[in-house]
Amino acid sequence: MANALPSYFHLHLVSDSTGETLTTIAKAAAVQYADARAIEHVYPLIRSRRQIERVLQEIESAPGIVLYTIVNKELTVDLERRCKEMGSPCLYVLDPIMKLFESYLGTASTPIVAGQHVLDQEYFRRIDALNFTMMHDDGKLPDNLAEADILVLGISRTSKTPTSIYLAQRGYKTTNLPLVPSIPLPEVVTAPHATFTVCLVAAAERIAEIRRNRVRLLSDRPLETYVDLKEIQAEIAYTRRLAAKHGWPVIDVTRRSVEETAATIIKLYYDWKEAAVSADGQV
Repeated sequence: MANALPSYFHLHLVSDSTGETLTTIAKAAAVQYADARAIEHVYPLIRSRRQIERVLQEIESAPGIVLYTIVNKELTVDLERRCKEMGSPCLYVLDPIMKLFESYLGTASTPIVAGQHVLDQEYFRRIDALNFTMMHDDGKLPDNLAEADILVLGISRTSKTPTSIYLAQRGYKTTNLPLVPSIPLPEVVTAPHATFTVCLVAAAERIAEIRRNRVRLLSDRPLETYVDLKEIQAEIAYTRRLAAKHGWPVIDVTRRSVEETAATIIKLYYDWKEAAVSADGQV
């Protein structure tokens, strides 16, 4: 193992909560090793000795790296001891972060199972944003556009919906509208409004590829015009003209993941809000 990189390895993710945090951290690390594929084994909501025993049996049958986010000391001691006996490296992934917090704050942490999912005001804000976004997807604009934090515009197959849903999961009420050159934009969009608006574009070849796959699956569009490169290039040019006319930022999503696109939108959103506050202060 130390001298030759395996083609794959087992990655055991053990959590006393949903496992979302652990999975995200693990993927961020595993992706750095392109020549070794991680076979993930995810064990969420592990809160008893009986459950830990079942997990340990799984680890024993497929040895590999063990990462965990369990706060119950009795369970973690048992997990680490048994993993050591089996020769499987085991790590509490939040340990370096918690030590940093304790060092700076001068106090020990108070372990809370699934503390990140506490039903507080922030949690309900995100649920509200998700409900709003699902109701106002794909052109279903709210009656009052100001109800939305963010408006996402883009031609077909520029990831408007997945980006909107991801933004909603972060707590931003988002609505999106498909851009079609032959269909005028609603007046509520072109008139001055207090909703941050952003346009998404992508390489014509990439859009054509995605559209071609969609038509094959759904057969809901005429293939010739829907995937024609010249038509798509004209749609992209239309998007850029609209954005330039109204001062909306444009993001090219060709080589961006949905998460990267959303992160860029959030940054632009706060830059936009900060500029608006500065402008108000100068008046």
